[in-house]
Amino acid sequence: MIAIKLIAAGLAALAPASLATAAEQDVASRPARIAWQPCTEPYFKGLDCGTTRVPTDWSRPWSGDVSLSLVRRKAADSTRRVGSVLLNDGAGGSSIEQLRWGLEFGFLQGSTLGKRFDIVAVDPRGIGHSTPTTCADRPQRAPGVTYFPTTEAQYQALVDNNRQLAAACGNKPLLANLDLASTARDMEAVRVGLGERQLNWYGIHWSTLLGRTYAQMFPGRLRTMVADSALDDTLSPVARLASEISTAEQSFDRFAAWCRTDTQCPLTGQDVAGLFDQLVARADRQPIPTKNPGHTVNGEDIRSAMQDFLNIKFPQWPETADAIKKAAGGDATDFTVLQDKTLNRVQAQAHACVDTPLAATNVAGLTQLARMAKQLSPHLGGAVQAWTHLAGCQGWPVPTRETNSAPLRDAPPALIIQSTHQSSTAYPWAFGLSSRLPGSVVLTRDGDDYSMFLFSKCVRGAMDSYLTDRRLPAPGSLCTD
Repeated sequence: MIAIKLIAAGLAALAPASLATAAEQDVASRPARIAWQPCTEPYFKGLDCGTTRVPTDWSRPWSGDVSLSLVRRKAADSTRRVGSVLLNDGAGGSSIEQLRWGLEFGFLQGSTLGKRFDIVAVDPRGIGHSTPTTCADRPQRAPGVTYFPTTEAQYQALVDNNRQLAAACGNKPLLANLDLASTARDMEAVRVGLGERQLNWYGIHWSTLLGRTYAQMFPGRLRTMVADSALDDTLSPVARLASEISTAEQSFDRFAAWCRTDTQCPLTGQDVAGLFDQLVARADRQPIPTKNPGHTVNGEDIRSAMQDFLNIKFPQWPETADAIKKAAGGDATDFTVLQDKTLNRVQAQAHACVDTPLAATNVAGLTQLARMAKQLSPHLGGAVQAWTHLAGCQGWPVPTRETNSAPLRDAPPALIIQSTHQSSTAYPWAFGLSSRLPGSVVLTRDGDDYSMFLFSKCVRGAMDSYLTDRRLPAPGSLCTD
């Protein structure tokens, strides 16, 4: 947690919008305030840390509130400042920790983004340093519970696991209001608190949908919108699940092919796919020990870890091969370590259960989809984030909210950046999102990485031109670095 004493502010307001209720309009008349003070953590030295408060339930704004935490890095060249860029991470991911990671590796030093814009990282409601979804430190999946049930008894154990997890979550009103629309209203409160007429949006993964939702609800409030590693919720639940399963499997195949021939791989020259399959089968027969006393890893655990391992080619692909090698030698500790240091899996699930329609709601449906997963994904078996959320939301007590289908008006054409072979986001999803954002351009990056601003000079150049001058690359543009 950020080592500052956060000061409570008054209720944040949102600007009038086409979807705002009368109660929300009343809250909008009140001034928003962000309580800023110098950050004290070393990585955030010289930056501003702050909080603002927003209603837990925007339809009942006086019934309670939650705190949003922010970190602001002011534009290095204040005389040429363009505005504020709101940094948003994926679901369950802390934007503040994403900013910390970027600062640690120096990605903003000397960049146009760092010179011309205030960069504001906001942890959404329920996540990270904002009022979090906390569930008594219960694991997302208790020992002995499978996300791939084949019997009624296994399915009931899964439902019981999920309900017990939700019951352990302390703030029930917050748990029921983690949807995209509530979070978008929070971002409007942040805009008002910053004193900006318009925001510039940089969203990753889930936050690409959050940005679109914000644009739908608050016309004219976005100056620019960058969608990095976009999702596509225009697909049916089954089609979206199948797409993610196939995408992760293709990423695994590319990893195995790279590992066979590249000397940077600890398993170079070997049949990595075959070794992996043998490891999974062995772990299913006899779970593999870890350095954590009493903690073992089975085949489902290994398959479920792979999508995150494959998200970024370097340094993660060599580390993935090393994890397989160590596990084959009897130490599966690396498969218990979360690769994305910004992510909390329970918080990600709590958001997903509110926003994602389920592709199945009983053991028969899950069994049928598991057969599809095995056909599409012979190595990983469909153990991807979308399946984790599908299984983890069985029996979840909070109903799913409908996706906002309001037409866009007075929204900027977006810059959508998509890798061709990233393990968590299918390449075609960018074009699905683009179809919902008129005038938008998909910038293709030939590669395997997530959060491409960090890895591609070509992508950074396109982002700089778009954010500063609102100039999009030509349709069909391709980055190959």
